[in-house]
Amino acid sequence: MRLPEKDKLIGRDRRYSGWVGTSTGQEGRAGDTGWPRVSVLTLNWNGRLWLEACLRSILALDYPNFDVTVVDNGSTDGSQEFVRSTFPTVRLIENGRNLGYGPGLNVGLRDANARGAEFFLIMNNDTVIDRAALRALVETSTSHVRAGFVVGKVYWEGRENVLQTVGKRADPFFWNGATIGRGERDRGQYDEVAERLFVDDVYVLVNRAVYADVGGYDPNLFLQAEELDWQARARRRGWRCYFTPYARLWHHGSRSMGGLGSPISQYFLYRNVVIVTWRHAGLRQFLLLYGSCAKDLSRSLPRALVRRRGQLPLLMAGVFGLLVGTIRLVWFRPATGVPTPIRRLQRMWVRDAGKSAHGAG
Repeated sequence: MRLPEKDKLIGRDRRYSGWVGTSTGQEGRAGDTGWPRVSVLTLNWNGRLWLEACLRSILALDYPNFDVTVVDNGSTDGSQEFVRSTFPTVRLIENGRNLGYGPGLNVGLRDANARGAEFFLIMNNDTVIDRAALRALVETSTSHVRAGFVVGKVYWEGRENVLQTVGKRADPFFWNGATIGRGERDRGQYDEVAERLFVDDVYVLVNRAVYADVGGYDPNLFLQAEELDWQARARRRGWRCYFTPYARLWHHGSRSMGGLGSPISQYFLYRNVVIVTWRHAGLRQFLLLYGSCAKDLSRSLPRALVRRRGQLPLLMAGVFGLLVGTIRLVWFRPATGVPTPIRRLQRMWVRDAGKSAHGAG
């Protein structure tokens, strides 16, 4: 299969022309039985600013048999009314409160499964997807035995042709693997379909049979590292992760948490990586990862105290996450929300960095 020429792709190369403002909201609803039914699920929490571009790109997909659901986690920015009024064909599920990433999406997965979807396409709400992506994801999944999770190229929005991730490869030291392609300019170096150790779920196509086999996200993790846990459970049952270069998506970067690297994301990342690695890796790999996390934080904290005080909330959140994750190994309690100290660190970080406070969940 040849990669499509750039001028035939909708996306970064054409600034999304051809669909913005032109979608009728009826795409993908023809009920074409020649293609498996796909339910596209995007979780939203106060993401009104990004929903329009995201949903218009989804509705412009050239795939003939899909539906779209927004799962709202108790937004207070008018997201629900915006979806109802602007996208009447989009299904809206209102959770009423912020359940977290995994638990919130589990509500959508249960709904899509009950309605007979054969695949689930999970997408972040601060993304724009290429119109050919879903077809490519489904073709890859259906042409590989035990393909449980399939992703494509993820680019940084606003950085011309720069990759965010194309999956994860095995690492000799760390169980959770090494991110492939991060920060690289796409020159065709990842233009082959390939199996991956793990994949990020910025967008990911999931086979319904995986859900039937191992369930969905672990609701106790709230957010961060939940995709690693899900994929690790599936791998034990013989499911595999794949990457296809024929699917493309552009990602702003976890806007609902205040951006990648916010105190909220740092807290849950350190907390949950400790928990998930302990569950699924051997003792040696757990100790290597734990030691690496502790060393990085211990080296960075003194520098932040002296020269980079703006980084202090991030590092403190990471330390808190590492400590809480360690405690949870012997006294496990589910995460039901963002702890108060992390909320305070988030506000401090937003104030000092001059960022918009969208992540105080």
